[in-house]
Amino acid sequence: MTTDRPTWFENPAIRIELWPALGETLLMTVFATAFAIIAGLPLGVWLYMTAKDSLTENAVVYRVVSAVVDIGRSIPFIILMIALIPFARFVTGSALGWQATVVSLTVSAIPFYARLVEASLREVATGKIEAVQMMGAGNWQLVRQVLVPEALPGLVSGATVTAVALVSYTAMAGAVGGGGLGALAISYGYQRYQTDTMLACIVLLVACVALLQLLGDLLARTVDHRA
Repeated sequence: MTTDRPTWFENPAIRIELWPALGETLLMTVFATAFAIIAGLPLGVWLYMTAKDSLTENAVVYRVVSAVVDIGRSIPFIILMIALIPFARFVTGSALGWQATVVSLTVSAIPFYARLVEASLREVATGKIEAVQMMGAGNWQLVRQVLVPEALPGLVSGATVTAVALVSYTAMAGAVGGGGLGALAISYGYQRYQTDTMLACIVLLVACVALLQLLGDLLARTVDHRA
């Protein structure tokens, strides 16, 4: 049995729809990563500050915040996205499309990045913190002048890991109308048996991950002032 269906660059799905889908995937990843950093950084600092033997130790606060973060990290993304459809509709005016997906991606990424922030801050040498404390610095000065600058390479690496994870989440979001390369791969590659479209989407997703990892590694090395 033969078919005259156009393939590869003659295929309208690749020739016309592939690049807009790539743009949606990149927009979802960039916006969700940015919002996750904005919210996840102070949350991670809060976890670090209230942990045992830390600067403002508070066992009750730490346990409550830690539990909320762990619950947020444990919910599978596809379930979280479905549960957040009403909230996404309230924020963006629609339950479909890449804008609505950014809401779910951000909520999923915030606790993930917060834990990476906490881990990075724990790597800061205690001696540097004590030296600044002896000079009379307050907690905010310690965070701004010591903790964040010293942990910056780890914070950048954590943001890179978060962005890479979000790329895979955008592909899953395509299953429920999230847009991007995931939606294109499902609509054409899976449902219409277009292997060429599926392969094209996979190649671009892999390229996105590789590029993000490369840029993240370069930036982490650039901000690393340690000997």
